[in-house]
Amino acid sequence: MDPVAFRIGSWPVQWYGIIIVTGALLGGSVASWVAKRRGQDPDHVWNMLTLALLFGILGARMYHVFSQPAVGIGWDYYRQHPIDAIAFWKTGGFAGLGIYGGVVGGALGVFLYTHFSKLRFWDWVDLATPGLLLGQAIGRWGNFVNQELYGPPTRLPWGIPIDCDHRYGNFLCPPAGNVASDALFHPTFLYESLWSLVGVVIMVWLVRHFGKRLRTPDLLFFYLIYYPLGRFWIELFFRPDAWVMGSLPTASIISLIAMVIGISGLVYNHRFRPPQQA
Repeated sequence: MDPVAFRIGSWPVQWYGIIIVTGALLGGSVASWVAKRRGQDPDHVWNMLTLALLFGILGARMYHVFSQPAVGIGWDYYRQHPIDAIAFWKTGGFAGLGIYGGVVGGALGVFLYTHFSKLRFWDWVDLATPGLLLGQAIGRWGNFVNQELYGPPTRLPWGIPIDCDHRYGNFLCPPAGNVASDALFHPTFLYESLWSLVGVVIMVWLVRHFGKRLRTPDLLFFYLIYYPLGRFWIELFFRPDAWVMGSLPTASIISLIAMVIGISGLVYNHRFRPPQQA
């Protein structure tokens, strides 16, 4: 699949960008629905979306640029080629965005909007969480277009082909490597996309059936447990290109920290937080 969807004159419009914006818009729709159920003005969702998206993409890109992946390019490359860190106009667009950096950047965008609009940050970051996870589920398909985020070779029927030009590490085609040019690989992006989509369904179900029992920011705490749980195993077994610290992928370490924060937050919210603050 050509990473370039179409061109406006000589300017290429990347599929990656289209998919990310589509995920953001659909995620905004879910967040708007949650806002209505909580008696909030959904217009704020759309007002803060642009800011959250810009800061989210910036944070996701910075995570990738400063990473040190086992294979592929990272900080060692970008410090010598700084222009490539922002070269979204090249084939594949930003072929390298880190979700955790995007989450932090997006949260910063929400914080800035709520601060200047005199809104409660925790209320809005909480109701935006299901939309965030939906945006991640859709955005991961940008990795499919760019032929990245794939795992080891597999014989499973849902394995995907990867062009020799996009192989890395021990997966190179002959004569440089020993993996056949027609080999199939684990679609790691698909595993994460499906995991995220299931999480969205669970959160929507919680809002519909337990909305009155949920406290702010329960949805955020659920996200900090659920998404990192899946990401931990995916990074460990299906990301040979992962940025590793010690014996664990960096994203798995961040996942463990996030899960501890999420579990601690839920315990505090429902065992120690005074009812009148709910």
